[in-house]
Amino acid sequence: MGGFLALLGWLLWGGAGVITLLVVGVLGVFLNPSTSPRWVMKMYGASRLGRDQASGLWSALEVLSQRAGLPRIPDLYYVPSGMLNAFAVGHPAGSAIALTDGLLQNLDDRELLAVLAHEMSHIRNNDLWVMGLADVFSRATSFLSLFGQLLLLVNLPLVWAGSAAINWFAIALLIFAPNLSALAQLALSRTREYDADLNAVRLTGDPQGLARALLKIEKVQGGWLERILLPGRRVPEPSLLRTHPRTEDRVRRLAELAGQHEVLGLHGSDMSQHAPRHVVRPRVARRPRWHIDGLWH
Repeated sequence: MGGFLALLGWLLWGGAGVITLLVVGVLGVFLNPSTSPRWVMKMYGASRLGRDQASGLWSALEVLSQRAGLPRIPDLYYVPSGMLNAFAVGHPAGSAIALTDGLLQNLDDRELLAVLAHEMSHIRNNDLWVMGLADVFSRATSFLSLFGQLLLLVNLPLVWAGSAAINWFAIALLIFAPNLSALAQLALSRTREYDADLNAVRLTGDPQGLARALLKIEKVQGGWLERILLPGRRVPEPSLLRTHPRTEDRVRRLAELAGQHEVLGLHGSDMSQHAPRHVVRPRVARRPRWHIDGLWH
């Protein structure tokens, strides 16, 4: 994605544009801001789970954090939603993991443990920071593309008068650069998901547990109500347009890991003693709702 920016800079301003955008890109790498985990959880209407409410989950988090080498155990949050979802926010030094009520209701202990390990891997790999930086590059590419197209419109009279020549390759690149950047961002997201699956298996030594969780989430989310209200949701998407790999592909890769102790790292160690148990769900004033800005809060 940085290459798209550099190329657009060269098309618009020549060598000086490339150098300027490279400097901006380097600064973006070091100054990319991270959103406060507490603020994100507040937007989702999530409540923090204390150790007295989810002692099993906290026990699992402690062990997983130690194995992942995190300097701090992530905070644990509960989202009062029937959707089967889990997500992580923050960075290794300060992070949080959220689990929805639907996930806690439908997944067993082994599957919950695998999901926690997957989210822990996102934190360990700094995926949230990486994807945030990719989003910044993608937005910058879109801005430069729009700026270049506006310059073209302004100079159209000169083109019609024959006073300026058109580089059609440059024009095509200006038009399609945002789409190419978006495809690169989606490919990066899918790669990070595969890596999180692999690292989750390294943390738990249980590829079957994560595979079961993925299949169950896929099955439960596709219930009868969804088929009535969203009949087109199950139409297969082109793989290039997915943020996550297909569940079948992820399960197949996990099946290939079964028994590969050199890959597992933990030699198939049993984590059942750290499995989540009963969770005391906190009371919430209201469930989060979708807003026009695209956020749930």
